[in-house]
Amino acid sequence: MKLKYISKDGYCKEYMRYLGVAKTERRSFSESVRLLESNGFREISKFKTLKPGDRVYRGREDRTVMAAVIGRKAISEAGLKVVGGHTDAPRLDLKPRPLYGKGGVVYFDCHIYGGIKKYQWLTLPLALYGTVVRRDGSKVQIAVGDGEGDPIFMITDILPHLGKDQAKKTRDEFFEAEDLDPVCWSTPGERENGDGAPKADRGGLKAFLKKAYGIEEEDLLSAELEIVPAGMPREVGFDRELIAGYGHDDRVCSFAGLMALVDAAEKVPETTAAILMCDKEEIGSMGSTGMQSSFFENTVAELVDRQERNARDIMVRRALERSTMLSADVTAAADPHFPDVDSTGNEARVHMGVAASKYTGGTSKGGASDCGPEFVAEIRDIMARGDVKWQMAELGRMEKGGGGTISQYMARFGMKVLDMGTPMWNMHAPWEIVSKEDCYQTYRAYSAYLRS
Repeated sequence: MKLKYISKDGYCKEYMRYLGVAKTERRSFSESVRLLESNGFREISKFKTLKPGDRVYRGREDRTVMAAVIGRKAISEAGLKVVGGHTDAPRLDLKPRPLYGKGGVVYFDCHIYGGIKKYQWLTLPLALYGTVVRRDGSKVQIAVGDGEGDPIFMITDILPHLGKDQAKKTRDEFFEAEDLDPVCWSTPGERENGDGAPKADRGGLKAFLKKAYGIEEEDLLSAELEIVPAGMPREVGFDRELIAGYGHDDRVCSFAGLMALVDAAEKVPETTAAILMCDKEEIGSMGSTGMQSSFFENTVAELVDRQERNARDIMVRRALERSTMLSADVTAAADPHFPDVDSTGNEARVHMGVAASKYTGGTSKGGASDCGPEFVAEIRDIMARGDVKWQMAELGRMEKGGGGTISQYMARFGMKVLDMGTPMWNMHAPWEIVSKEDCYQTYRAYSAYLRS
């Protein structure tokens, strides 16, 4: 069976388009649902029963989605083949009361979401995306900073001529987290006492919000607004073999899983093939849309109930335990500038294909699910038969740090889980870098797994 994308360039062009649209998890959700529906998938409530070949999806709060192609075998008997990634990314969230004035300027008051290096967000063009919900439940979508002619937002920094005291501080000390606040409005108001510093013109900003979006400042209490880097993905280097963009972690893997599921839908699979595109991974997978919630098992229960009427709890438990999963998340690629953090001989390399990690975590494998060798061997065989370019890797040298994925939250069901994702430079930076070859091989790997 042919792949939907038979060329690296064709696949990466579509991925770059998706990445430019999916600046937040809500936008990723809506674009992913659009792609699913354009390929014949329907929301689960539209199915009373499920039969082999049906294409179905279920979402949660416009952030997390699971989609599946129903296989010939009963899910309680054979489980599912799952590719699971996340679509949230490190950013700055606006606080519930996000506006304050200082020195005649109105700023967005922000809270850090996920692990970032604060200095990387200074003096960059920034965009604002999100949803404002009024008291009556009506919603206003906001997207400013990437459209033609849009303004941008920016966090200012001190000039080097006056930065001697700042230069004496450590990387984490020289800029306070509470000061990671972009300029929102700079039109001055009246001066203090007639001759002091101007007051911040919050009245002018409120009038603008009312006119432009039909919202009051109070409506921002029930808003989800995110500050992200402005700008579309770009190719890197004269050879154009790298892609720079915001949110590769982990939309590069989630998008690959989505396209792989579209491939799997072209022929009725023996075992139900599924993907997860979840939220909140960057802050511990908590909340109603994170993988520590009951969303996944509830969705499996919905699938089992529609495929095998009068489903019992034990049938869902059997389905979960008999499932397998590729935890689709990025890993660190060896950076020639920083060889001292590499796990010599066990590091991922750019252009060498998708990277499998038997375990993540840090020193002592903390927080790792540590996949068994039997499932690793199965995946090796699938990659070989699919002629997929892949590599085995660890996340850096011991005692240098570490990290985790959603694999541990899925492995708790007893399913076999292996981490497998795209190697990356600049992870968690506003602009991350991946290889086109590695992007394409990630897609081919997931496609081979779901169709195996």
